[in-house]
Amino acid sequence: MNDPHARSRSLPPEGALSGFGRPGATEMNESAPGESPTRLSITLPDDWHLHLRDGEALRAVVAASATAFGRAIVMPNLRPPVVTVAQALAYRTRIEAALADALSQGELAAEAAASFRPLMTLYLTDRTSPEEIRHGVESGAVSAVKLYPAGATTNSDAGVTDMRRVAPALAAMERHGLPLLVHGEVADPAVDVFDRERVFIERVMTPLRRDFPALRVVFEHVTTAEAVQYVRDVDGPVAATMTPQHLLYNRNAIFTGGLRPHWYCLPVLKRERHRLALVEAATSGDPRFFLGTDSAPHAARLKEHAAACAGCYTAPHAIELYATVFEMQGRLDRLEAFASFHGADFYGLPRNQERVELVRENWTVPESLPFGADSIVPLAGGEVLRWRLYRTGRRQPE
Repeated sequence: MNDPHARSRSLPPEGALSGFGRPGATEMNESAPGESPTRLSITLPDDWHLHLRDGEALRAVVAASATAFGRAIVMPNLRPPVVTVAQALAYRTRIEAALADALSQGELAAEAAASFRPLMTLYLTDRTSPEEIRHGVESGAVSAVKLYPAGATTNSDAGVTDMRRVAPALAAMERHGLPLLVHGEVADPAVDVFDRERVFIERVMTPLRRDFPALRVVFEHVTTAEAVQYVRDVDGPVAATMTPQHLLYNRNAIFTGGLRPHWYCLPVLKRERHRLALVEAATSGDPRFFLGTDSAPHAARLKEHAAACAGCYTAPHAIELYATVFEMQGRLDRLEAFASFHGADFYGLPRNQERVELVRENWTVPESLPFGADSIVPLAGGEVLRWRLYRTGRRQPE
């Protein structure tokens, strides 16, 4: 089985590159005027929205993220959810053990294992206390708190049922500067699934900004033109993450040639006008928008199911997918800021110092990958991508 986790650790020779491409940025490499670059060096990216799961699933996917990213905001929606600092610390220990295991099995380079930092989050519930928020900040172990409206997405049953119940915790977060990460959909069954993000802005985001104007908020995996406009226009410390699937595909992808469950995620893919608005925002250079894959691994048998799990698995090839989007817009020169700078700046963390290199190289995304005792189907499995990521050297953040 072709496994993109096992990437080459040295760059191919210059003569091995194909050099085809559309017009785009040319100052980044040796390509001729009017050609897209054949090599693109960028600062090591970070993933500001990642699902690593637990147990055997964690062991199967952690190497992919550690190979491509320096840091990752790790989602807390396990079963049971990560609701205390003690649970976050224990989960981080399990992630570090999985990294060590991947290193010992030769699935991960030593430099990637040493430099990858999982940034832990707490799952906000109706019972989250201001004391737990303060403990998380003082421990240095908690980087953010995640808001899931109860029932909105995978493993969100323990989520918030009424924003009034979490007001004390939100006030503590605002006071301590701890970011709130929001899954921006209402769970109201009376609201159409394609309208739930827009209604969330009206019902939740607007009063949230009014009541807690200094609270740092990340509107995660935005999917609509309305969300893009909201993030651009709102006052205060607000940003948004964007996934590769919402930048590359509209909702037709779920139904082309039959029902395709591996393109099903929440928030669901939207109309083409929304995708175009997302692409324009992502490639605009606006620092409020940055990379968050929302890579969400599920066993293929649970995706290809009568009640299919929501989520797209993109960790092994996410940077290549984002590069595809930026090249299509002729804005590869802006990829580094989106992938490597904006998120770190918003979280108040130093930018990574290591460089990675994207090389023009045709390769086919595997149709299936190992996933413990099961298999997993990555997004765009079987499709040909024309960029490939290589690690080129490591320096710790200063």
